[in-house]
Amino acid sequence: MRHQPRGDSRGILDPRRLLRDVRFRRRLPAAALRPYVEHYWLIDWELAEPFEQRVLPHPAVNLVFQRDGDGRETAEVAGVGRELFRISLTGTGRVSGVQFRPGGFRPFWRRPVAGLTGERRPLAAGLVAGRWPCAGTDDERCAALDDLLTGWNPRPDPSTAEAMTLAEEIRVDRGMLRVDDLARRHGTSTRRLQRLFLDQVGVGPKWVIRRYRVQEAIEQAAGGPVAWAALAADLGYADQAHLVREFTAATGISPTVYARSLSRPASATGQGG
Repeated sequence: MRHQPRGDSRGILDPRRLLRDVRFRRRLPAAALRPYVEHYWLIDWELAEPFEQRVLPHPAVNLVFQRDGDGRETAEVAGVGRELFRISLTGTGRVSGVQFRPGGFRPFWRRPVAGLTGERRPLAAGLVAGRWPCAGTDDERCAALDDLLTGWNPRPDPSTAEAMTLAEEIRVDRGMLRVDDLARRHGTSTRRLQRLFLDQVGVGPKWVIRRYRVQEAIEQAAGGPVAWAALAADLGYADQAHLVREFTAATGISPTVYARSLSRPASATGQGG
């Protein structure tokens, strides 16, 4: 079991700007919740000008608690997002979020997660054991989230454990590029994997493979100059043009345009990057 939250920036477009302009950090949940929850993510901001952040979502469900200025706290459950997500922050505010592992929300939801895919549904926001999830110190905010999720009494399930293991295998194994290879490795059928992923994760295994590969390309671009043809081959794309098409379809801009935007001053990139 991990003792530190994940440190990568997968899915975050222009992560350096995010870290410069707002306070963003990740925290691990209580030990009993770690089989299901990837991490908590906390954001605080005090902005003189609007800030727009773009994120290519993970194949994961999120709970999002947000308070803008002195307004009321809101809460929603966000299913797996297929499209690029944009949010514009202004003034002051806070977000306390929960990112579940792919498949990790199923024991809390207790019904097929595919019904949430592409959806953002409001939750009843309110005090959790005497605390608001967006109020107080980081420890207090995380404790409120711990209490909330523990109160939902997640029920372990072998199908959930299998789906989470397979999704993690896809995430870390660059060589896993085809669903039939995954099925063959685990002695099952592609049809069964499709059903399992739709029920537990919310999207099919092919989509998960493609999303993780594009996210890795985004992260590589943020780390410095990239040999795109070599990266395309490394990530299993047919050629560089294939990577360019997938990257552009997911983010709205080509890899080279994105890489150039990271090297320009913030004032030159505009809100859209």
